[in-house]
Order: sequence, then C-alpha cells, then structure tokens
Amino acid sequence: MRHYEVVFLVHPDQSEQVPAMMERYRNMIEGAKGKIHRQEDWGRRQLAHSIAKVHKAHYLLLNIECDKPTLDELVGAFRFSDAVLRHLVISRDEAITEPSLMAKAREEEEAREAQSAARSSAPRERPRPSVEGGDTPDSDDDGPPERVERGERDRGERWDAAK
Repeated sequence: MRHYEVVFLVHPDQSEQVPAMMERYRNMIEGAKGKIHRQEDWGRRQLAHSIAKVHKAHYLLLNIECDKPTLDELVGAFRFSDAVLRHLVISRDEAITEPSLMAKAREEEEAREAQSAARSSAPRERPRPSVEGGDTPDSDDDGPPERVERGERDRGERWDAAK
C-alpha cells in the first residue's frame, strides 16, 4: 500500500456536515484495509482567489495509507460531491504523523489568545500619576489650575518665580 496526503476544501455552507463527511471517508478507507495516519481540520480560511464566487472554505487534511482502487474511489467521491470545492492528492514516501505547520500555527494562536484572555480577566492596579509640587489627584482642589496667558512668564521659569 502507498502513502498519500490529501487536502480538500469544503464549501463554507456545508461546514456543519464536515464531521459526517470525514466519517464517510474514514469508513471508505478503513473498509478497504487502509489506515489514516493523520487527520487535521484547519477550519474556515480565506481563499487566495475566489472559487465559484466563494471567498472562504473549510480546509481538511488526511495522511492515509491505501491501495490505488481505494484512492480512486475517494477521489471519485470528491469529484461527485458538490460540497468539495477542490482536492489535492500527493503521493508520499512514508507516513507523516507529526502535526503540520498549519496545525502548529493554529495551536500557538489559541495559546496566545488564552494568555491574553487570562491577562485581561486578572485585576490590575493602575499606578497613580505623580504631580509636581506635592499636589495629589485626591486633594481638595476646586478645579483646574489657572490658565497662564502666553507671554506672561519667561521660558524655563516657574509660575511662582514669575510673580
């Protein structure tokens, strides 16, 4: 039996049927004594160019080991399914079982989102702004400081020194 990597794109309106489709393809492969070494759902992604006026698709990856008639049956199922927009089958020398770069990037993104959510939910204390002259924001000041007209004080001098 040979090893293959299969990537196929499902119409975004059919995303709810993806688990049923995967189960049907799994039964087709395993029923013919084939093996699935890796199965990844990359989710909905933006297409580089539209296909039949569709701009997004649901991406799926399978690394399988099967014979030629089983692969032909799988490709035939892709061709006659209206839900499958595109498919690609690549012959491999050996089974690939480690996560793909797409899956690793997705896991890292989810980890970053979890960290940022944890940071945002934790209570934070804000540092109090320091004000020159020992005046604190909590003082009993009745309003904003008096406005100094332009030219009334020299550069670099404090207001107290200008009086």
